[in-house]
Amino acid sequence: MKVLLLENIHPVAEAAFRRAGFEVDVRPRSLSEDELVAELPGVSVLGIRSNTTVTSTVLDAGKDLLAVGCFCIGTNQVDLASAADRGLAVFNAPFSNTRSVVELVMGEIVALARRLTEKTQRMHEGVWDKSAKGSHEVRRRTLGIVGYGNIGTQLSTIAEAFGMRVIFFDTSDRLAHGTARRVGSLEELLAESDVVTIHVDGRPGNAGLFGAERFAMMKPGAVFINASRGMVVDDAALRDNILSGHLSGAAIDVFPLEPKAQGDPFESPLRGLDNVILTPHVGGSTQEAQEEIGHFVSNKLLQFVGRGSTELSVNLPQVAPPQPQARSGWDTCTRTRPACSPRSTGCSPTPG
Repeated sequence: MKVLLLENIHPVAEAAFRRAGFEVDVRPRSLSEDELVAELPGVSVLGIRSNTTVTSTVLDAGKDLLAVGCFCIGTNQVDLASAADRGLAVFNAPFSNTRSVVELVMGEIVALARRLTEKTQRMHEGVWDKSAKGSHEVRRRTLGIVGYGNIGTQLSTIAEAFGMRVIFFDTSDRLAHGTARRVGSLEELLAESDVVTIHVDGRPGNAGLFGAERFAMMKPGAVFINASRGMVVDDAALRDNILSGHLSGAAIDVFPLEPKAQGDPFESPLRGLDNVILTPHVGGSTQEAQEEIGHFVSNKLLQFVGRGSTELSVNLPQVAPPQPQARSGWDTCTRTRPACSPRSTGCSPTPG
């Protein structure tokens, strides 16, 4: 059986599949729809990250495909309904890089509050700009979290440890952590928050969630952070609000259109702005997170292919068959002597 792993998935995933006897093809970049259609025949398991789109057309071409692994949090890049119709399980890593994203966002909150982007740039230009103008502590400032799921709740806890007041808005019922306070509307959150950070999923209803109208509702001088999905934010409208001075800074890790491969040119209306941090979709890109994701998703894929477990699949009913136990008969023979099978002439149906 063959596995195709794209987009620099951590080597622990490749090692896990090879140990299980799979043939593994590793590619450093994403593939286009046409390239996937050409490559998928003969592939049993496809591993991707966020830059590869798996459409119904791609799935039609994958006649041998059994499962798709998204080695990331999001799964909106996969046509989940089409995969379910074909009996293909799709797995992701909903928890493995939570801490990495939270640490990035918390670091950006501090950096933007202290205007470190401007300070370091001036120093590199040879200018000694020792001034407290526009620089603030984060203590006692209000953090507004839009989307209070795995990342939002952990960020809430850490921000409180920094002395921040935390409010949040979520369309689902969520239990508040620590002293965080739920607000009744997004508009209320925007009016109160000194920092607004988004942690929503990629469902179509979230497209364009933040545009000119929502930015106008934010407090003058507030900071905006997006480490969720690029399509959630109108970056041109964000640029206008930075240039006008309505917002004092921003940190953006995700973009509506992202380069497909390492080193490809990057374009954004946010380039070149003071006190704006731009990062290349690295919220979950720490060695710790990527290794954990590699372990987690490859394990789920192997359990599905090996014994039909759909536990934590995002598109199929949850089925968790019991682990097979080697006790006697053919089962003992095949598990203790890998080269032996019920078809082997030298295989005895009793142990030994």
